[in-house]
Amino acid sequence: MTPRAALAPLVAGSTWRRGVFLLLGGVLALPYGLLGVTFTQLLLDGSEVPRPLVYALLVIALLIAVVPLLLDGSRALEIAAVRALLGVDLPEPTPGHHGDRETRLRSALWIATHLIIGALVMVALITAVPMALAFIAQQFGIGAELTSRERFGPLDGRDSGWLTVAGMALLVGLGYAVAGLGALAGSMAPVLLGPAPAERIAALEAQATRLAERNRLARELHDSVGHALTVATLQAGAAREVLDTDPAFVRRALTAIEDVGRTAMDELDHVLGLLRETGGDRPSVAPQRTLADLDRLVTDARDAGLAVHAQRAGDPARVPAAVSREGYRIVQEGLTNAARYGRGPVTLRLDLHPDALELELINAVEHPEPADPGRGGRGLDGMRERVLLLGGRLTVGPDGDRWLIRARLPYEDGR
Repeated sequence: MTPRAALAPLVAGSTWRRGVFLLLGGVLALPYGLLGVTFTQLLLDGSEVPRPLVYALLVIALLIAVVPLLLDGSRALEIAAVRALLGVDLPEPTPGHHGDRETRLRSALWIATHLIIGALVMVALITAVPMALAFIAQQFGIGAELTSRERFGPLDGRDSGWLTVAGMALLVGLGYAVAGLGALAGSMAPVLLGPAPAERIAALEAQATRLAERNRLARELHDSVGHALTVATLQAGAAREVLDTDPAFVRRALTAIEDVGRTAMDELDHVLGLLRETGGDRPSVAPQRTLADLDRLVTDARDAGLAVHAQRAGDPARVPAAVSREGYRIVQEGLTNAARYGRGPVTLRLDLHPDALELELINAVEHPEPADPGRGGRGLDGMRERVLLLGGRLTVGPDGDRWLIRARLPYEDGR
């Protein structure tokens, strides 16, 4: 080992940060030390305070001293200190999750160890550092009267050279001790402060919930805005073709583009309101489309030039809101894909049973297999996710020269 490598721990920034972490434990241990000294004096000095009262106060003091070690907030503070000063990438505690008994005991052991080691390091700094500096200073004639009449083990005040060496060794040894204790704390922090299995499960569940919400919002944006853009594009293309020969159709097309644009803006505002929701802020309250809006959806598709033959059996009002919303989005995505990639009329059948919603969309396609399956991949994935979340079944894909979408979404009647 080179001298530079040997001295690296003494000058490394991580050693100084670890020293601050250890000293922080010493500062937090001061109240415990004061309590210990106070009760030791009360018990050993034979004070006039009645012994039963001293014992009662001692029990209360012990409870007050132990409770902070078991609090979730104390663990969160220690994790923050470990991340900032020890450089250990511990995960933040899961919000809303209360630590179990194992987690609290491990955390209490960590905090107690931190306080004890911190107190020892603080005592060493308060006593050893001044002594080491005094040994070194007397070599230069500074404060020699302080050490000339004292003995320090085998050395006395006349052994100025050896005292200087001892002082330097004391400082170096203290530096290595701080570096070693800091490194040990860094290696033990994941064991004692790391998440327990229950907390890991809670974190995974919270992450899954966030991902599910992001996927839901992505589906909403894709289906609503994608459908609006498709309708607007088709209307604009048709209007361009007859711009000089059929002004009435152009006016109807522009009106349809205006209407579908407003609808898309309302739905986009709703989704953006959900994304911006924080704390007590209220999200956008724009209504979400349901099967009650299906007639308007079919009309927009027809205005865009897509022939749609719709058949419906049952009352949409009896369908639960969640199923009604997802059913509407599936039909919307099916009509959007038919307008983009299909040919010929679309047959839409909607059967509202007492326990399930069954829907089917069939249209002809140019090829038995999609020419560019990647273009519609997100929409089809969104359909599958919607059906999966509701515990239903979905069949989607080419069926000879047709494209078939068939979904069944179960529910409880009147829920």
